[in-house]
Amino acid sequence: MMTMMVSTKPQLTPSLLPLTIQQLQHHPHSTLKFNPTPLQTPPTSPSQHDLSALEQTKQIHAHIIKTHFHHALQIPLNDFPSGLSPSAQWNFVITSYTKSNQPRNALNMYAQLRKMDFEVDNFMAPSVLKACGQVSWTQLGKEIHGFVLKKGLDRDVFVGNALMLMYGECACVEYARLVFDKMMERDVVSWSTMIRSLSRNKEFDMALELIREMNFMQVRPSEVAMVSMVNLFADTANMRMGKAMHAYVIRNSNNEHMGVPTTTALLDMYAKCGNLGLARQLFNGLTQKTVVSWTAMIAGCIRSNRLEEGTKLFIRMQEENIFPNEITMLSLIVECGFTGALQLGKQLHAYILRNGFSVSLALATALVDMYGKCMDIRNARALFDSTQNRDVMIWTAMLSAYAQANCIDQAFNLFDQMRTSGVRPTKVTIVSLLSLCAVAGALDLGKWVHSYIHKERVEVDCILNTALVDMYAKCGDIDAASRLFIEAISRDICMWNAIITGFAMHGYGEEALDIFAEMERQGVKPNDITFIGLLHACSHAGLVTEGKKLFEKMVHTFGLVPQIEHYGCMVDLLGRAGLLDEAHEMIKSMPIKPNTIVWGALVAACRLHKNPQLGELAATQLLEIEPENCGYNVLMSNIYAAANRWSDAAGVRKTMKTVGMKKEPGHSLIEVNGTVHEFLMGDQSHPQIRRINEMLAEMRRKLNEAGYVPDTSTVLLNIDEEEKETALTYHSEKLAMAFGLISTASSTPIRIVKNLRVCDDCHAATKLLSKIYGRVIIVRDRNRFHHFREGYCSCGDYCSITRNRMSLWLWLQGDAP
Repeated sequence: MMTMMVSTKPQLTPSLLPLTIQQLQHHPHSTLKFNPTPLQTPPTSPSQHDLSALEQTKQIHAHIIKTHFHHALQIPLNDFPSGLSPSAQWNFVITSYTKSNQPRNALNMYAQLRKMDFEVDNFMAPSVLKACGQVSWTQLGKEIHGFVLKKGLDRDVFVGNALMLMYGECACVEYARLVFDKMMERDVVSWSTMIRSLSRNKEFDMALELIREMNFMQVRPSEVAMVSMVNLFADTANMRMGKAMHAYVIRNSNNEHMGVPTTTALLDMYAKCGNLGLARQLFNGLTQKTVVSWTAMIAGCIRSNRLEEGTKLFIRMQEENIFPNEITMLSLIVECGFTGALQLGKQLHAYILRNGFSVSLALATALVDMYGKCMDIRNARALFDSTQNRDVMIWTAMLSAYAQANCIDQAFNLFDQMRTSGVRPTKVTIVSLLSLCAVAGALDLGKWVHSYIHKERVEVDCILNTALVDMYAKCGDIDAASRLFIEAISRDICMWNAIITGFAMHGYGEEALDIFAEMERQGVKPNDITFIGLLHACSHAGLVTEGKKLFEKMVHTFGLVPQIEHYGCMVDLLGRAGLLDEAHEMIKSMPIKPNTIVWGALVAACRLHKNPQLGELAATQLLEIEPENCGYNVLMSNIYAAANRWSDAAGVRKTMKTVGMKKEPGHSLIEVNGTVHEFLMGDQSHPQIRRINEMLAEMRRKLNEAGYVPDTSTVLLNIDEEEKETALTYHSEKLAMAFGLISTASSTPIRIVKNLRVCDDCHAATKLLSKIYGRVIIVRDRNRFHHFREGYCSCGDYCSITRNRMSLWLWLQGDAP
């Protein structure tokens, strides 16, 4: 049973009330009814009606302050509703501020009233709760909840709905569900509010279950409820359930024709599910197209990469005298970021500037986020720097932009500026930093973020805990990740998946299977991502039989339809085990067309087990799917080179050069004293390159003394053996390793992150170097972790093209298995 500790007397400091992007929602008990005229030109400022209502509210507030909140004094305003009690007068002001998107003023008023022990009734409580939701202030919301329980106001259905809405806006969906379950009376708003809260907080399975329960209870949904349900399937991109929902909406509509909001929600759902044809059909059938309908259709075109069609619709909308508003521009810019449509995003930015839009903080934040997702860091930072009165959202967007581009130094410098400026980071900000540390393998910085969370007493919820587990696992400290997982009070499917994927990356297949068994015992239902992690774990640990059983269990026990990623995992599992023919047969029997993931896994397996004939067939399939993909051309060239077909290899590389394709350069990252250093192959730009080269020479000499012979077969170029050995010496991971040896204490592990797979020569050399220098060396490549210790690797040499000859030196030491 979940319990909540709440108080009844708020300790509210008005100056500490946080700001957030305002929510456009309306409360059923409001005494103010704003009906602004729809905009027919690009908006540059609030409407005159809004300004008038807000000005009236401020006059009332000023009068209240002047009279020291004396209840009996009449407020001298002609337009003030007559016959209102003192309680209703104060509620009028609070509601007006809330509806005018000024929750800070509403909560300031509430704080002043509570200091005077003013009685809060069932009319005022929903307005104040709505304001709490708008600024995501959970603590005050909980205090009001305690007051509501003490006064027995929780029996009021409107108060219960307001509590659910507040908790949903504050991302405390478990409390919202607790309120819902304990409500003595529910109306259709209660159901729709709960469904919307679950959907917004990504609790899609619970939302679906609630829809089924609502249908079972024969609660007829309102149009708002149906829109919430449709939005759920849009968020999950579930076409099958979306079509069923479409039929459900038709059956439950109050008349023969669906309303414009419902139709718009449906066309948005179809667009997000990738069915632009059905979306266009619904759009064309609308007799009255609103700006929201146009926005949904244009956004759908952008999401489907129909950029030209989306542009034409944007022009046509204006020709029909429907002009975009700020919400339109926000939606389209978000979609540009989602699809990486940088040029269209820039055009929309130019449109905003040309047409006199006031670039609000919300719009600036969306633009910064769009530029960041499109990897245009320069424009993102320029817009960020030019924005005045920056809030936590835009700081977070800029930090996320740096995280997208793996600019770890700039991100942490910005984080320092953010704290210096007095802006308190949100959990989203911290999750972005942890994700960046995970990508870069920056364990020291990740630990610093973790200590910051404790120092600042940031509430660690399931999302933040999952980010910490993921960070430690991807930074090579799987023990810390395991401890956090075990100590977690609540775990969602994302956290289970994070620890399973972590064990898979480290090659701990048995441990991943043990976690899955515990997950089943606790009744947690796995999803697609769970089985991707499990199959990867089996692949990296060579657990072929277990992997096959899991694949069958996924289908027959849990009813999950295998996706292309699952087939890719199975081909990788079979291929690594040398079952190339079985892997090829699985590809041929797939019910869906194999993609680059599947064929790529087979190519890698063919290289692993020296099967150039099947490898050439698979590589040819890859090139047919994506002929301009540089990686697949390199694979083809390498297959030819491995078979000494140098003329064919040269032909592929010549074609790549002709069309301007470039191979992704290998680079390695190493963190030393909180700073991440990057090395490219043959890199001579590091400030300490002289000492690094001296260490490389020492490493090479000691390897030769140990009887090590460079594996030049991994250098797939037609050059002499001496040149090949020199090329191997300057691989990026060896440069990083040399820097680690000269820069860290002898007792500390060396942690390296590489963007490509570790080559066989570097793998064999690193095993010996871990024995020679007595160091633990942890290397994360594109696929997994390798823990080198005392001459061995945690992968058991399972990843190597050969079984990597064990040197005579190790055998003589008595360390060979």
